[in-house]
Amino acid sequence: MTLDAAVADARLAALEFDEARTWLERARQGPMEPLAAEVWVTDPAFSHVLLVKHRVRGWVPPGGKVEPGETPRAAAARELREETGLRGELLPVPAAVAVRSYRSDWSPTLGLSYAAVIDRDVPLGGESGQPPKWVDLDKEWQSAFPEDRDRIRAHVRRLAAGQPVGAG
Repeated sequence: MTLDAAVADARLAALEFDEARTWLERARQGPMEPLAAEVWVTDPAFSHVLLVKHRVRGWVPPGGKVEPGETPRAAAARELREETGLRGELLPVPAAVAVRSYRSDWSPTLGLSYAAVIDRDVPLGGESGQPPKWVDLDKEWQSAFPEDRDRIRAHVRRLAAGQPVGAG
């Protein structure tokens, strides 16, 4: 169920990075590394993005490992709730699919990024030691994955322009 859902969402993702779909097809031939899921949250004005302060990775979208038997979409919603205290409806089309190593001693893994639009007035909660924060989309933020800034900005701007976000 988990892998089938990941493959289906990877095919639908609006943006692909790192030849993720090809990587996924090759990875399916052997034991699969853990999958990752995150949520790119923006506000209705499309001016801010919600990030969490990870102790090692810096400011990153809420997300984490997909648990066995869990779909990537369900994992993204769970991580959003755990890390920010927010419950938000994820947009139907995944925002992106990418491949990355989350630590230098870990194998690359597939990450699915989902999107949500949530009002900034909703109180934030989350995990101790990993505070969530709304960040102005035009400001820089420190992250172990600096390429995410432009990827998230591009996706939010597509949403703001009302452009289709479907794959292809």
